[in-house]
Amino acid sequence: MKAIYKRELKAYFTSPLGYIVTLIYVLMGGVVFTILFSNGSAELSTLFSIMYTFTLFLMPVLTMRLFSDELRMKTDQALFTAPVKIGSIVMGKYFAALTVFLLANSLTIVYQLVFSAYVSVEWLVYFDNVIGSLLLASALISIGLFISSLTESQMTAAMGSMSVSIVLMFIDMLGSYIDSNILSTVVNWLSFSGRYNTFIVGIVDYANIAFFLSITAIFLFLTVRVQEKRRWS
Repeated sequence: MKAIYKRELKAYFTSPLGYIVTLIYVLMGGVVFTILFSNGSAELSTLFSIMYTFTLFLMPVLTMRLFSDELRMKTDQALFTAPVKIGSIVMGKYFAALTVFLLANSLTIVYQLVFSAYVSVEWLVYFDNVIGSLLLASALISIGLFISSLTESQMTAAMGSMSVSIVLMFIDMLGSYIDSNILSTVVNWLSFSGRYNTFIVGIVDYANIAFFLSITAIFLFLTVRVQEKRRWS
């Protein structure tokens, strides 16, 4: 897994992709921070709340090439014949993408330090926000990785993942229009934003942690199954 991780992480920064995703995330965060600072607000929770949408649409870009490139270039066959488990390949790619997100997201501490120089800030709430954004990104990366494993087209993988992101954006709105209590409960249970927002207000709900980790585990498992099937076919 370590070799795959290093290979994928290097690939992100020997191509423009890693820089583009990081730059966009940091730029958008910087714009929001500037607005907050100029308005005299020291609430980074607002920044993390707004960055929810950008995370939804940046993670598909981050994951679109992970397996699609292997399929297009036929290098997946070399991976399959290498003395490494399919699970290690999947986890190496997953952690490489997650590391890129962490690098971009870690810069938010600079904003918190700037605020702390002027007012008393709530560090626990900040770390709750960081945990929430990490769990959200983790789930989205696993979904994007799975979709990337299904096609050799990066564009198809990106559009498929973005379609999921759009559904996740509007699923709360959909729940409010459903008359059936059962369906409404199911839709609300699947709400990423509802669960993410609990972290934004500084509440660490273990049920929400378990939800995001479960989504991550399910899609990583599905990705492994897809690759195992391809390996033996």
